[in-house]
Amino acid sequence: MSRTGKKPVAPVNGVTVKVHDRLVTVKGPKGELSYTLMDIVNVSQGDEGLVVEPANDTKEARAAWGTTRALIANMVTGVTNGFEKRLAIQGVGFRAAMQGKDIKLSLGYSHDVIFQAPPGITLAVPAPTEVVVTGIDKQQVGQVAANIREWRRPEPYKGKGVRYVGEFIARKEGKKK
Repeated sequence: MSRTGKKPVAPVNGVTVKVHDRLVTVKGPKGELSYTLMDIVNVSQGDEGLVVEPANDTKEARAAWGTTRALIANMVTGVTNGFEKRLAIQGVGFRAAMQGKDIKLSLGYSHDVIFQAPPGITLAVPAPTEVVVTGIDKQQVGQVAANIREWRRPEPYKGKGVRYVGEFIARKEGKKK
C-alpha cells in the first residue's frame, strides 16, 4: 500500500483545483498547471482535498498511485510558492552573466555559452559564480538546472565546473611522482 498515495492533497487558499475527465488543472497566484491522469488512477474531490485512488489492484496501479499524488501536490506547491534550484560555478575564469533574459556562461571553452531560458523559467545571476533557476513546474526547473550543469560538470581532481549548491563532489588524489 502506498503511504504517500493515502494522504489527500490538502486545499490551499488562493488555489483552485479542477478535475474534468482525466485532466487535473491547478490554478494559483503564480500561474496554471495541468496534468493528464493515467487510466489506472482515479482522482476525486473530498472534504479534506483531492483524494487519489488506484483504479484496480494491479502492481502498475499501485505504483502510479503515490506518483500521481506527489505530482499533483507538486503542482499545488508550484503555483503557490514556486520552485528554485541554485547552481554554483567554481574554477579560475569560470563565471556567468545575464544577457537579456539569457545567461552567458564562461566555462573555459574557446567561446562563451549562451543558454536561453525556456518559457515558464526565470534565470538570475545574483553573483558571477551563482545561477538561480526558478519556475512553477518542478520537473522543468530541475531539467533546466541539469542542462546548465551539463555544460561543465564538476571534475573530481580540482572540483572545477558547475555544481548544485550544497552538492558534495568526491575528490580524487592526483598523480604522484
